Amino acid sequence: MSDKPVEEMSFEEAMKALEDVVGRLESGDVPLEDSIKLYERGAALKKRCETKLKEAEEKVAAITLDESGAPKGTQPFDTP
Repeated sequence: MSDKPVEEMSFEEAMKALEDVVGRLESGDVPLEDSIKLYERGAALKKRCETKLKEAEEKVAAITLDESGAPKGTQPFDTP
């Protein structure tokens, strides 16, 4: 498991870590206390993925097209 804080992970990193967590939980070879910690980490990773997807959706929504179909009105998206 990565030591990188969940809130610093890219979408791809969080998704990979979430897949690893699910795999370990599904294996059934994890002690109960570790399973609880994994579940909590999985919930945080899921939330991170949802946040990053929402940010991407907002970036796409900020792009408008002119009459010729070229992008206009693009705005930089500031992340918190």
